[in-house]
Amino acid sequence: MDERRSRAAFTVDAAGQRARAMVKAAWWTATGSLARSLTQPTKGEQARSFSPKSAPAAKGSLRKAYLEAFEKDARDVAAGLYPAVEDGLVRPSAALREAADFIVDAFEVDQRRRRGDGVEVRDAVDSQAYPNYYRQNFHYQSGGWFTPESARRYDAQVEALFSGTAGAMRRRGLSLLAKHWRGRDHRDAKILDAACGSGAFLKDLKAAFPRAAIAGLDLSEAYLAEARKRTGAGGIKANVEALPFADSTLDAVSCVYLFHELPPRVRPVVAASLARVLKPGGVLVFVDSVQPTDTPDLARLLEAFPVYFHEPYYGSYAETDLVALFADAGLRVIGEDRAFLTKALLLEKPVG
Repeated sequence: MDERRSRAAFTVDAAGQRARAMVKAAWWTATGSLARSLTQPTKGEQARSFSPKSAPAAKGSLRKAYLEAFEKDARDVAAGLYPAVEDGLVRPSAALREAADFIVDAFEVDQRRRRGDGVEVRDAVDSQAYPNYYRQNFHYQSGGWFTPESARRYDAQVEALFSGTAGAMRRRGLSLLAKHWRGRDHRDAKILDAACGSGAFLKDLKAAFPRAAIAGLDLSEAYLAEARKRTGAGGIKANVEALPFADSTLDAVSCVYLFHELPPRVRPVVAASLARVLKPGGVLVFVDSVQPTDTPDLARLLEAFPVYFHEPYYGSYAETDLVALFADAGLRVIGEDRAFLTKALLLEKPVG
């Protein structure tokens, strides 16, 4: 009887997850479309200079990949891997404020794009405190990674960019970890969300593993403050290149959407840093953009991304052999999943 009740509860939760996802998707699709219609980022010099090498996506494939992200998320909720999540749009008034702020800022973003200025923030931050590659206006965002306004606005920006799929895509990594740890007692588990940003994935980790010790780490004070506000989890300011933990002390580390913003020379350093702090048998949850070899049908969309958004290292990321990169750091892939424009890998540090 209890098992039947649990299954029924999970089914109800999954249905609610689907319904909320569709409302959220419609909202952020409309918001993003309005911002693009007002700023017209696909017109001008960048658009004229874009000469794609890949063929257009087959009819219907983009929509199919898009909807699959929500379906996988709902299935995992139905399976009890993690609880149903709100993912924003809880209060209409707050959603309206977020959307209005995003649209107003979109004009500033577009002006920066038209100037081709992706390093405006370097004039505003201490050059000695941060790596040079970090001091950029990725996505041409206002404030780079350094202002409270940028931290508050970040989720709206990514949800509008990906038409409401950002949370569902990120949770492919959560799904892999929850499956791997199913049945485990999490009370002694230590989890670090490295480069946690404004805390979206950190919040998901805390919901899925409420008894584990979980902390977020980031190089931005502003984003850490936003993550603390959102999750209540402890925050550590540090560079992922040199994690402030002893060797072999953590059960899991997550790293979401970081590697495509790292220069090629830094990626092996960060991979080694992440591997170093894991216990033998510990796992790395890696989440980032799909690569053209993963989804050839969406390759043209991936080509366009760095053209219209300031992503100076994305091209080299797209060609990186991630399995080999992490193998060199001593990690082996034990799980993989994809949804729309995101892929997740689960990598284990071997025992012995």
